[in-house]
Amino acid sequence: MPIFIILLGILALVVLIGYFKLNAFISFIIVAIAVGLAEGMDPIVVSEAIQKGIGSTLGFLVIILGFGAMLGKLVADSGAAQRIADSLMKAFGKKYLLWALLLTGFIIGIPMFYSVGFVIMVPLVFTVGAISRLPLLYIGLPMLSALSVTHGYLPPHPAPSTLVVMYGADISQTLLYGFLVAIPAIILGGPVFAQTLKKYNPKPLQEFFNNKVFEDHEMPSFFISVFTALLPVLLLGLSPLFELMVEEGTTLAKIIAFIGDPVIAMIISVIVAIFTLGINRDRDMVEMMKSLESSIKSIAPILLIIAGAGALKQILIDSGVSEYIASLLKDVSISPLILAWGITAVIRVSVGSATVAGLTSAGILMPLIEQTGADANLMVLATGAGSLMFSHVNDSGFWMFKEYFNLSVMDTIKTWSVMETIVSVVGLLGVLALNQII
Repeated sequence: MPIFIILLGILALVVLIGYFKLNAFISFIIVAIAVGLAEGMDPIVVSEAIQKGIGSTLGFLVIILGFGAMLGKLVADSGAAQRIADSLMKAFGKKYLLWALLLTGFIIGIPMFYSVGFVIMVPLVFTVGAISRLPLLYIGLPMLSALSVTHGYLPPHPAPSTLVVMYGADISQTLLYGFLVAIPAIILGGPVFAQTLKKYNPKPLQEFFNNKVFEDHEMPSFFISVFTALLPVLLLGLSPLFELMVEEGTTLAKIIAFIGDPVIAMIISVIVAIFTLGINRDRDMVEMMKSLESSIKSIAPILLIIAGAGALKQILIDSGVSEYIASLLKDVSISPLILAWGITAVIRVSVGSATVAGLTSAGILMPLIEQTGADANLMVLATGAGSLMFSHVNDSGFWMFKEYFNLSVMDTIKTWSVMETIVSVVGLLGVLALNQII
């Protein structure tokens, strides 16, 4: 009976979000209440579980996502994103233009939320296409595949960061493994798949060319731009390596551990960015702070979705459903990594939102980690890969791509949807390969 209630709950979530277009946060809370009551929980206990789930989930993530949004905004508004793109394209030349755009998408995609990165970088693709006279999809898809993969796999993006918390993974290890899985996924979904798209030559609408273009003197240097954009990755990735080189328990070891803490790393990165991309370039502090405030507003809907998922997660735990699911899965022979990918992929195709798909499936899959001994870091990546599966008409990313490139629905499916499927499947294969090594 409990599993039947959960299936009905997920179906209700799909219908509320997909068919009735109800706000995802409201949908999560409604389903959480319904599942809790159907499982026999006292109404007051249901309310307490929802509050507890929201609080425990957001406590860590508000800081990570808040500072992540600020860093992305500073990188965009300072011209650092354009500097990175311009410099890489000059260095690679026309012959290797695809690889320059891929690397640009990867670097920019790490600190910047997907929708922000998309809106900033796609006009650049149009400009490059006009200069190089190459088909737009051929040169644009590699960059967009990189943006999509960083969004699905790598902290400090919302879904991966939340999955790290829910699965009890290590954010530094997840980031390291994420890089290893992301590279082949981006290459196959980007430059390799793009070779088949030269026949498509869409004509985007003129208004998408009107974004601000910085003059050379207005932008920071290439080194400062890349260093600032990637500083969270450097702090989170290098800190564990430095810890191995010093004696445990010493003052130096404590300082390294402190700097490598995800919260501290993000705070340091934003403070450095305020100096390198703002104060050091004589930008007005009041104007910069207003810009950072606007970046926080942009993540409010995402935080509410995460809060709703946290509420449903806690209901599953407090009602005993998680233990029941664990007992059912105890003797299942299929790999928990494949199961995580499959369940998430089904929800993704049904609901559309990668974030909703990942967080919903995580609430179901948490018991698998303790039950099977699966690597929590790889479970984050398997779930993230599943959340990118076959984006189609119920996904906002699908429509952004369609409208910006002025494609038909069918051509969008043949290009965008196939690319998303490639990065999803390759991501799963990469996770399974890592699982054999570590």
